Amino acid sequence: MATIHINYVGDLRTDCTHLQSGTHINTDAPTDNQGRGEAFSPTDLVANALGTCIITTMAIFARRDGIELAGSTLDVTKVMTAQPPRRVARIEINITLQASPMPDEATRIRLEKIAHTCPVAISLHPDVEQAVSIEWTMGEPA
Repeated sequence: MATIHINYVGDLRTDCTHLQSGTHINTDAPTDNQGRGEAFSPTDLVANALGTCIITTMAIFARRDGIELAGSTLDVTKVMTAQPPRRVARIEINITLQASPMPDEATRIRLEKIAHTCPVAISLHPDVEQAVSIEWTMGEPA
């Protein structure tokens, strides 16, 4: 059974429906590749998938230890190759984790390892460089 239905609407744009939830997202080709850049590009979604997978997987494991990561933020930068073939060369992710309560060092190390081994991270081709930095801050008390 399909997970996503994609309708190509023309002019380098798609309308995508997540079948379980009915949620829609649209894509547009980037301005440097004949598009208008008015929505996520397909390669933006690859970078987004890595960032959201990292924080979601970390939060799953943090929850098991009674740690809340709500309020954490990620800044994601996608870098495309300068020479053909056009592909994602590097994804930079700067994470500011707001943890409540602040985990001990062993737990932080374990959670940081998860950031590099989430399902999307290990699914990407090894030629896609993944540069992940993590800063821990104290979150609001639970």
